[in-house]
Amino acid sequence: MHGTPPRPPATPAQALSAMDHLIAAHLIGQQELARRLGLTVTDLTCFAFVLEAGEDLLTAGDLAARAHVTTGAVTGILNRLERAGYVTRRPDPTDRRRVRVAAVPAAVTRVEAVYAGHYKRLTALFSDYSAEELAIITDWFTRATALAHEYLEKLNRNDPQEEC
Repeated sequence: MHGTPPRPPATPAQALSAMDHLIAAHLIGQQELARRLGLTVTDLTCFAFVLEAGEDLLTAGDLAARAHVTTGAVTGILNRLERAGYVTRRPDPTDRRRVRVAAVPAAVTRVEAVYAGHYKRLTALFSDYSAEELAIITDWFTRATALAHEYLEKLNRNDPQEEC
């Protein structure tokens, strides 16, 4: 830690409010970044999934599942990303009926450049926390993401008997 003052106490309600503000700020930021890159937020999110997969190229079906969209919708997303020069489609070497999605290196460079300053500031912020605190933050992000995915699945089931 770099001389960080003691952290003020917080209640679960204050933490929830702080999280809501973070999500809102990042949603607005994602919209602006997507606009600057000539993409929609959904297209940018799907491109991020392609980047995250790295050399383990995703199929269109994999991408649809991760983005919680239909396979028809993901076809439109991939068409837009391909036209804009962000991805290419490659035949699946084990199943010719499927395609795999690869990021275009120049597009990766463009996207990384747009995010570089923000990620640098976030990395500096994380350096203000001890290893133990970072473990707690990472655990919270991981568990909150799992809860968000569970919530999305419940919403997608659209079962009026099930509490969302």
